[in-house]
Amino acid sequence: MAARAYWQGQIRLALVSIPVEIYSATKSGAKIRFNQIHEPSGKRISYEKVVEGVGPVDRDDIIRGYEVSKGNYVLLEDEEIEAVKIESKRTLELVQFVDACEIDPLYFEKPYYVAPQDELAEEAFVVLREALRKAKKVALGQLSVRGSEKLVAIKPCGKGLLLETLRYADEVRAGQSFFDDIEETKPKKELLDLANTLIEQKTAPFDAGEFEDRYADALKKLIDKKAKSKSKKTIVEDVDEPESGGGNVIDLMAALKKSVGEDKPKKAPKRKKSA
Repeated sequence: MAARAYWQGQIRLALVSIPVEIYSATKSGAKIRFNQIHEPSGKRISYEKVVEGVGPVDRDDIIRGYEVSKGNYVLLEDEEIEAVKIESKRTLELVQFVDACEIDPLYFEKPYYVAPQDELAEEAFVVLREALRKAKKVALGQLSVRGSEKLVAIKPCGKGLLLETLRYADEVRAGQSFFDDIEETKPKKELLDLANTLIEQKTAPFDAGEFEDRYADALKKLIDKKAKSKSKKTIVEDVDEPESGGGNVIDLMAALKKSVGEDKPKKAPKRKKSA
């Protein structure tokens, strides 16, 4: 089944318009979702809309409200909310260019692939891609979709472009307040050298395929095992725990030296010469 475009329209740079299609670059993984079940009957629990002191209410009597103070709400009709929604435009205008390192990773939200809509759009698309690559810049704009407006960044990605939605400034917490209690001290050189050696030993090219969601895998196995047993008996399996040091005081120097020693690459066994 062909992927469905998240957005279709044109990227505009000054007087140049490039027809493009945007596709989600991510998909739902192996997440396991649970439902709440009434154990005696084995049936799923449903929820009613209720009002304190009134009881169950009709769905037609429900409107949206914004709490301005404790227990006080501004009530809004659907028509009022619809009236202020941003009109879904079919043009994404590139309004600014920045160095990629200028955007803090905290602001990046979700990635999308951008591809030319047809062969006629390819030439202009390739020019934009290569211009961004040569300038080592990221393009910024605002994408209007589904009634809201998203801040986006666009950069080269192989033969295509990668669009990433960004969080607005008021959606990101300032992190420095969480670090106030950390003392401004420099580590000992020997400790730093050992830590750097450990980092070098564990350095390798990134490959997401090397990592698996062990929790999801364990849940699947548990569900399969319980489904086959058809029993309500609780199944609890021991999980290997990391070895405990036996206290909070750690000899950092000894721990780092031991770690570096354990992670030394093993020499390949020598091959015997053939007769």
